[in-house]
Amino acid sequence: MAALVKAMGWASRPLLPVVQTWDLDARRWVRALRRSPVKVLFPSRQEVERKPDAGKQPRKAAAEASTHVQRLKQPIRVPPSQTPSTWEESGLRYDKALPGDKRLSSVMTIVKSRPFREKRGKILLEGRRLIADALKAGAVPQVFFFSRLEYIKELPIDKLKGVSLIKVKFEDIKDWSDLVTPQGIMGIFAKPDHVTMTYPETQLHHSLPLLLICDNIRDPGNLGTILRSAAGAGCSKVLLTKGCVDAWEPKVLRAGMGAHFQVPIINNLDWEVVPSYLPTDTRVYVADNCGLYAQPQKSNKASDYGWMCDRQLSKFHKYEEEEEDPETGDSKGWLPELEVQNYDLDWTEAPAAVVIGGETHGVSLESLQLAESTGGKRLLIPVVPGVDSLNSAMAASILLFEGKRQLRLRAEHLSRDRSYH
Repeated sequence: MAALVKAMGWASRPLLPVVQTWDLDARRWVRALRRSPVKVLFPSRQEVERKPDAGKQPRKAAAEASTHVQRLKQPIRVPPSQTPSTWEESGLRYDKALPGDKRLSSVMTIVKSRPFREKRGKILLEGRRLIADALKAGAVPQVFFFSRLEYIKELPIDKLKGVSLIKVKFEDIKDWSDLVTPQGIMGIFAKPDHVTMTYPETQLHHSLPLLLICDNIRDPGNLGTILRSAAGAGCSKVLLTKGCVDAWEPKVLRAGMGAHFQVPIINNLDWEVVPSYLPTDTRVYVADNCGLYAQPQKSNKASDYGWMCDRQLSKFHKYEEEEEDPETGDSKGWLPELEVQNYDLDWTEAPAAVVIGGETHGVSLESLQLAESTGGKRLLIPVVPGVDSLNSAMAASILLFEGKRQLRLRAEHLSRDRSYH
């Protein structure tokens, strides 16, 4: 009975896991086999140092060795130059515009307000190509608005130092832009000065003794196209008198396709200072828009030729009344008398300046007086009877490229004469 009770007592106890000592010893020996001994002690107390195998190195030593090998495999780095070559090396930073950012409102102010542009001396450029042309010519940027970082990374890094870089949403640029498909980048620049600008070497090499004077050109698209033609023909400079649209208006910039940074443009001039911008012995020629078949008509009224702007007509009519001949009733010759010649006859024997007037207001009296004082003429582009005068941009292109043709022929004749001698 006692034996039975003893057996039940053992059965009531909870069973505990039994760990065999041989299992612990086996694990210990397995770990030992994985290690590389540093010394071996024999029963005779002899010590033998064991060197690690070539292919088996301690973990720390192996890691250091692999790092050293990787360094050897890397190409030798040349010390960086003073000018950073990548965006990361330059350390440039940009801000993200938040709703209500006051810097964004200045964009529309510059776009819409000519007095603001002239007072603050700032202009707005849009598009990667136009901005790149401006930077190449030496224009000074102040702020860039962009929707994607790669648009900024395309620009020269050395030109971006000190410039505010602001990342905005593309929807915001789309709201500000006049383009059908905005390019995602806009820049505010200091208004360029033709004296400090750096124009392309090819443009300077092909520059001709040919100058353009814009008078009362008030359509932005026409003025931009005229500037583009002037750059293509190789004009030495373009003068804009008061009464013309602002050459740095966004629509003019867009129509000019980079011509603003290829040919010197001098804006908002009074006629009194125009002669100071002309080379010595320059003859001024006026584009005639009365047409070939209107030429025989004799009239001293500027309005009959579509030449005079409205703001001057009242003054001119007063002169007509004061100088009217009592016997014949005709007004005296207060209008400068300029000889008329076809545009394709030679008129580039001396440095020439061509005056182009606007389609609505025409050229001013001062341009005719300047042409008369310099020995210039009226250049006539014949048109078919019944057809209105040519577009101002078209007339300017015809005259400028005709002048280029005449100058090229003259240079060929001179080189041929020198070769004979």
